[in-house]
Amino acid sequence: MSEVSSKEMYEVKKTLKELEDKRGRGTELVSVYIPPDKQVSDVTKQMRDELGQSSNIKSKQTRKNVQSAIEVIIQRLKLFPKPPEKGLVLFVGMIPKGGPGTEKMETYVFQPPETVQTYIYHCDNQFFVDPLKQIIEYKEVYGVVVLDRKEATIATLRGKRIDIVKQLTSGVPGKHKAGGQSQRRFDRVIELAAHEFLKRIGRHVDEAFLPIKDELKGVLIGGPGHTKNDFVEGEYLHYEIKDKVINIVDTSYTGDFGVREIIDESEDTLEEMDIMQEKKFMKRFLTGLISENGLSTYGEKEVRTNLQMGAVEVLLISENLKTKRQTYTCPACGTIEMQTTKQHQEAPEKRCPKCNENMKITKTQDTAEELIELADEVNTHVEVISIETEEGNQLDKAFGGIAGILRYKVK
Repeated sequence: MSEVSSKEMYEVKKTLKELEDKRGRGTELVSVYIPPDKQVSDVTKQMRDELGQSSNIKSKQTRKNVQSAIEVIIQRLKLFPKPPEKGLVLFVGMIPKGGPGTEKMETYVFQPPETVQTYIYHCDNQFFVDPLKQIIEYKEVYGVVVLDRKEATIATLRGKRIDIVKQLTSGVPGKHKAGGQSQRRFDRVIELAAHEFLKRIGRHVDEAFLPIKDELKGVLIGGPGHTKNDFVEGEYLHYEIKDKVINIVDTSYTGDFGVREIIDESEDTLEEMDIMQEKKFMKRFLTGLISENGLSTYGEKEVRTNLQMGAVEVLLISENLKTKRQTYTCPACGTIEMQTTKQHQEAPEKRCPKCNENMKITKTQDTAEELIELADEVNTHVEVISIETEEGNQLDKAFGGIAGILRYKVK
């Protein structure tokens, strides 16, 4: 899987948040997902077909808006001789800004951070963002193991996609009935066979998960009975995989059904993982603040300076950060200055400190986006912190939404 930069992931999450809030008056918002192997000429032809079919829409206003959106898509497709490497996503439609007659055409065209798998044309009163959500979720990889003494199934979960990696059967004998060798001796044979089977499962789990350990977010283990607990508590797993076990689940089944049962039962755990990750980084930051030799910094100016020095190990940005970074350029002498303002605040006028000419705004960018770009340049990990937790609220309210954990003490 290709590496996705923090900036790409931030941008797609930001776009997704904007799109989820958009609503049309009728079923007139058009969403198109184009895989990289799809011919643009084929998509254009299908758009022209949709344009023809849209003449059957009863509502005059909805018909007009759908046709306008499709025409915008056809025009945009002319800019692409072929789809980009990971495909193309387009969201186009008339969004009302108030009462009737206030609709404005909005167009979002971008390359997603992961490959578009399926061609989709969708028309509704809201944009179809589920595939985009799955593209984001796809980055989160979990290992799943369901087992008992008879069989084991090893799988990976990427977003909503389950891939079965390995299925094993044991050959462990069932309960001994009267006759033949003594019960005690037969029980020892069963226990030895069960132990060997757990060792075999452990080897296959290690082979499946160790190569992806850096992107593996957690391991879910389940099954009927106590075998799963023996497996986790025993010395069957490599320590790096064992440390990633986040949930142990009782299931009624093994095999494919058992894998799905584990995932269903672990839904709350999976949702909490992102929050736990955020809490871990915020705890490091807050602990660093009260320590004499702490490696914590906060405030836009300080964090930016430390980022430019390459001193920031983890950049923490509140998802609620609502400021923009503006570049002013003097048309007379070329002097450049930067200023941060609130998102919806009108940019103040600025005079050149060298020649006193009125400076012009030549670039406007979200502050978060600009800091993430800086972080990517110096290999700094970026964590966008939600405001759903107490720590997240603290970052937003008390620290201006921008903080960092340093690699080393800056004098």
